[in-house]
Amino acid sequence: MTGARAFHPRGDGPARPDRLGHGSAVAAVLARAAPGAELLHAQVFDATPVTSADRVARAVEWLVPRADIILLSLGLATDRPVLRAACDRALAAGVCLVAAAPARAAGTCWPAAYPGVVAATGDARCDWDELSWLPGPVVGAWCGSPERGGRGMGGASLAAARVAGHLAAGFPGALADPAAWLAARCRFLGPERRRA
Repeated sequence: MTGARAFHPRGDGPARPDRLGHGSAVAAVLARAAPGAELLHAQVFDATPVTSADRVARAVEWLVPRADIILLSLGLATDRPVLRAACDRALAAGVCLVAAAPARAAGTCWPAAYPGVVAATGDARCDWDELSWLPGPVVGAWCGSPERGGRGMGGASLAAARVAGHLAAGFPGALADPAAWLAARCRFLGPERRRA
């Protein structure tokens, strides 16, 4: 990684070692998917997978002038104005936002639910190179599931990283209309149907 910053509850500072392993796992997926991409790390977790809308919003603001794609491999249970405003500014600046979305039964989360944000979730049907188009719309992707040989961390966070990796590998053309670009590459349409 060529740039990293931590966003704490009461200010910003240098990034610390990843105690959760979450950021490292996400970065590994991105590096595998798009080896030539420059990765920046905005750290919003400490020792537990808990953060705030304010911390995430400050991270988005820091990334906007530096990134073409911002991966938000997290989800917050409540819509907060500070996060919505940061995401709106990022989208207005032409930055592509990809965010983790929960499984369909788990309810809504933000920022994946904001208009213009690419929502991504795990789909155990998907191999590394496959995508699915699910209701929402939500893009399904490889997620480190045991069905596909995954071990350790998995789920929507890794799926969001995989979707961001698809877009990074297709840069810059993929960013003209990320949703359409991804939809055109989906092998699975809906939860059961398969494209011939």
